[in-house]
Amino acid sequence: MSGLRGRGGAGFPTGSKWATVRGGTGTHKYVVCNAAEGEPGTFKDRSILRANPYQVVEGIAIAAEAMGARDAFVAIKERFAPERELITLAIEDMQAAGLAGDIPITVVSGPDEYLFGEEKALLEVVEGRPPLPRMLPPFEHGLFATAPQLGWEANEPEPGHQGLHQSNPTLVNNVETLANVAHILANGAEWFRRFGTRQSPGSIVCTVVGDVRRSGVGEVEMGTSLADVIERLGGGVWPGRRVKAVFSGVANPVLTAAALATPLTYEDMRAAGSGLGAAGFIVYDDTACMVEVARAFSRFLYVESCGQCPACKLGSGEVTDHLERIESGAGTDADVQVVGARLRTVTDGNRCYLPVEEQLVVGSLLRTFAEEFAAHLEGATCPSPRDLVTPKVVDITADGQVVYDERQRAKQPDWSYAEP
Repeated sequence: MSGLRGRGGAGFPTGSKWATVRGGTGTHKYVVCNAAEGEPGTFKDRSILRANPYQVVEGIAIAAEAMGARDAFVAIKERFAPERELITLAIEDMQAAGLAGDIPITVVSGPDEYLFGEEKALLEVVEGRPPLPRMLPPFEHGLFATAPQLGWEANEPEPGHQGLHQSNPTLVNNVETLANVAHILANGAEWFRRFGTRQSPGSIVCTVVGDVRRSGVGEVEMGTSLADVIERLGGGVWPGRRVKAVFSGVANPVLTAAALATPLTYEDMRAAGSGLGAAGFIVYDDTACMVEVARAFSRFLYVESCGQCPACKLGSGEVTDHLERIESGAGTDADVQVVGARLRTVTDGNRCYLPVEEQLVVGSLLRTFAEEFAAHLEGATCPSPRDLVTPKVVDITADGQVVYDERQRAKQPDWSYAEP
């Protein structure tokens, strides 16, 4: 076996995932390519689609054939117009050439919300609904299921349906995972295992943004150190500055400069107290205020929360409010206590991972940079004032210039945007 693991963030063994879906009971099975990239600091899936969408289509076709799927879908954000056009053209070209198999592949455009990339919410969008995460994962309750699940209505059986209601197990893999499939089949599992480590074989496409000399996306061998990736893809921090904090998106605890030698594997990043995630790294140097970073990340998660789970929406909102008080210099010890209390309960009844991200990221900043929070409580002004933009990437140019989504500042908790 190749040992390929999902590159969407969780790192789950791809072969096990495929076997579970293929072995699941149901009248129909489906395959979905998750191209709804929205993790701050990440641009790798769009880079892959720009460079070679045909390898992704081939991976989808192989997966659909292996699952015995009825249909396959590519779920991509409406805003990703160039990538959507490229994957659509690639599907048409390969179908015309007879290279995409007999299983239909349909491109589905969706909204810009962060939760569109969550696999249970992704299925809702494919079915024509808003990106509100379901209760059960796709391998248990997939597309167009006619069996009811907790808290959800089933779809109506299609015309002519006979027999038991079915849950239609559905395979969801992200762009990078599927892009690996054809190469592994062409070159063999042992070829893939020549790269990386025993438990984390192969290569991974990384993004580096933030306080670096240039922003970049590139493929590196698994096991490459975090420091090497920051230097190779980002050119390192600016002269006279030092790395203060590195985040793997907004899904994992912060890493400090002491962890820069950590190899990029799922195991080593976990052992370092964080996670590899989707390998999108946000770098902050010693001019950045970690209280402001905590506030910015917390607000991002708060406004992107769907509101189905009250503990998540209300808890992340309250955490954000109190972090804003602390950052402004108006905070007290009581604000820190409220933040800690809400972080302990924000995950109560959660349908998705978003409140866990709030808990992990903000909690890690409180512990790691306690002295900065204390300085804000003791003084009226921030010791390191800087206007920080949530690093939600719109584009990275060929010369290493990053464009962030400035609209994120105006996004409201109901997913609308405030008037300028």
